[in-house]
Amino acid sequence: MNMHAQAAKTYGYLGSAKVDERSAEYQVIAGITSRLQKAHNSGPIAFVSLAASLTENRRLWTEFAIDIANVDNSMPPMLKKQIMELAIFTLRHTEHVISGAADADVLIEINLAIMRGLSGKRAV
Repeated sequence: MNMHAQAAKTYGYLGSAKVDERSAEYQVIAGITSRLQKAHNSGPIAFVSLAASLTENRRLWTEFAIDIANVDNSMPPMLKKQIMELAIFTLRHTEHVISGAADADVLIEINLAIMRGLSGKRAV
C-alpha cells in the first residue's frame, strides 16, 4: 500500500478532489503538525491533547519508516536512510516529551521541514 492510500486509511478521507501523493502526504503532516503545535502552545493544561497529537505523530512516522523499508520503495538510498534516522529520532524523542523530559519543539520543526520538502520550498 502506498503512502497516499495508507494516509487515507489511517487519518481519514482526504477530500473529493484528485490529490497527488505529495499533496496528500503534505495535508496529513500539516494537520498533525497543526494539532501538535496547538497542544504544545497551550502548555501543561493541554497534556491530554498533546499526548493525543504525539500519538498521531508517532503513527505517522511509523508509517514513514514502514514505507521506506519496503523493498518496492524507489526512493534514493541516501534519502531513505535520512528519513529512517528522522523516524527513529522522532519516535525516541516522543517518549521524552511524554515523560516530561523534553518538549515538542523539535518534533514540530522536523514536520515543518518535511512539509517544506514536499511543497518544494527551501528553508529560510
